[in-house]
Parts: sequence; C-alpha cells; structure tokens
Amino acid sequence: MSNIPADLRYAASHEWSRLEADGTVTVGITDHAQDLLGDVVFVECPDVGRQVSAGEECAVVESVKAASDIYAPISGEVIAVNEALSDSPELVNSAPYGEAWFFKIKPSDVSELDKLLDADAYGAAI
Repeated sequence: MSNIPADLRYAASHEWSRLEADGTVTVGITDHAQDLLGDVVFVECPDVGRQVSAGEECAVVESVKAASDIYAPISGEVIAVNEALSDSPELVNSAPYGEAWFFKIKPSDVSELDKLLDADAYGAAI
C-alpha cells in the first residue's frame, strides 16, 4: 500500500498539496504515482511567475516507462520550483513527500484546497 500522509490534500491525478504556514502551497506527486512511473529520469517544472489554473497541465515527469503531465491542483502563481530535481530527478522515487516537491504556488483562492481529496478519500480512489 502506498504512503498517504494525512496532513496533505490530493488530486485525483496524483498530485499532493501542502498548505504552508506562510499561506503558500507546495505541490508534488504522490508515492503511488512515483511507484507507477518507475525510475524517474527527468522533471520539467513550470516557470516561476507563471499563472496556473486548477487542473491545468503545468509540469512533466518522465520515467524509464513513460512521460506524465503534472497538473496544478489549485489556481495561483508559481513562486518557486525545486531546482534540485534538475540534477537529481530520482529524488521523486526516494522522497516524494519531502525533498522531491515540484513547485510552490501563491494561491489565488486557498479554499480550492477544500475541493481536493483528503488522505482517506485518495486512498479509496487508488
């Protein structure tokens, strides 16, 4: 069974979101998603400053098996990307909820997080 931290919110498309103390939202892909992908070999994050809408394709993760789009779980402005993934994309496999976050969003409406799945609902969905 996949690791599904209870303090995160989840999109059905396998992205996780964590509301930070400063009001920003950190986004990555779930343990389940990285497991399905296999060995991750490349990550392309969105540009800082890009405005994204919930459900919009905004990043790409490639593995030895496939390439998958990453969707913005909420709307807002991309304010940071994880540069470490450029040199070490394999972090997605070893630390999907830690070091391997993809990008951070300054949300335009933080209540959009309420539309995402909690850990129990995500676990049931997968």
